[in-house]
Amino acid sequence: MSDLFSSMGIDTGIVVIILMVLVVILLVCLISTNLRLSRLEHKYKIFMKGKDAKSLEITFARKMAQIDKLSELTERYMKENNQLQKNFQRIFSKYGVEKYDAFDDVGGKLSFALAMLDKNNSGLVLNAVHSRDNCFLYLKEIVKGESYVMLSQEEVEALRRAVNYGIEDLEEVTEKSKKDVSSNQMKKG
Repeated sequence: MSDLFSSMGIDTGIVVIILMVLVVILLVCLISTNLRLSRLEHKYKIFMKGKDAKSLEITFARKMAQIDKLSELTERYMKENNQLQKNFQRIFSKYGVEKYDAFDDVGGKLSFALAMLDKNNSGLVLNAVHSRDNCFLYLKEIVKGESYVMLSQEEVEALRRAVNYGIEDLEEVTEKSKKDVSSNQMKKG
């Protein structure tokens, strides 16, 4: 064999060194592959721990049934949520109250005008007028923030408060934010 390498002009020592380097590289690859296989086998044992093929199949079937049930529940809840959204459009979500004295001889502001509106500013104004002897109750329909019947000054104020319900709170928060920003700018400047 050395005659073969000699006839080609290759030194036998170089061939041996190349073969040794190749063996070391192959050993490193073998060890790396064994480590990966060992980790995979460990994961497989954890996955299959206490299970056989039948029990795994049952477990997967149970999990799939749970997923199907969750999908059905999600669909049902979405329908119920849509129904609630539709119903929310029709409920009275804004109100305004104006208390007043209807007659000079009756004090304590027992009379009041109450406006109750939905999201579209439609609803009603209820006016309770108290005297010493009687209480009169008047109901007026409101459509999109307006009445087809003449409103009293107190009813107009109650309606205004209902239409602007929540906006006043928003304006207060906005004003406070503006003051905070300007005070922070003064501190920096």
